[in-house]
Amino acid sequence: MKGFTAALLLWALGSPRGGGGESWPTHVACRGGNLEVLYQSCDPRQDFGFSVDQCSKQLEPNLNIRFGIILREDISELFLDLALFSQGSSILNFSFPVCEADLPKFSFCGRRKGEQIYYAGPVNNLGFEIPVGEYQVRLELYNQDHSTVACANATVLCS
Repeated sequence: MKGFTAALLLWALGSPRGGGGESWPTHVACRGGNLEVLYQSCDPRQDFGFSVDQCSKQLEPNLNIRFGIILREDISELFLDLALFSQGSSILNFSFPVCEADLPKFSFCGRRKGEQIYYAGPVNNLGFEIPVGEYQVRLELYNQDHSTVACANATVLCS
């Protein structure tokens, strides 16, 4: 029983929100030129990895990203909600089906709880120049049951 108690104590002290309201560390998704993108997982139970290959205020139409996570939920369907804010005002709200039951767009669609997702490749977007400023972004990936798969609060700094 001592081993179980010690393991539980180590887990509680090392887990975000477990040993004193700590949160996940802030990660750098990209930094270069006049752009910096920082993010922090807002899921108290799980962190994840994300990076952008090109860090420029001129966003290319086919942006290459890397994303890695171990699933806590099945994803026969997966959706992305994105909200963009500047100075506390909402600028954009966007929803996108990443995986649909009848139309899987990526090889990781249909993965099960406990499996890993690692995606490295292009994400299609319109391509545009990011205006100078500081922006807050809220991203949430959720499945067919509306269970959170991953979420992040990001800050975009463009000078």
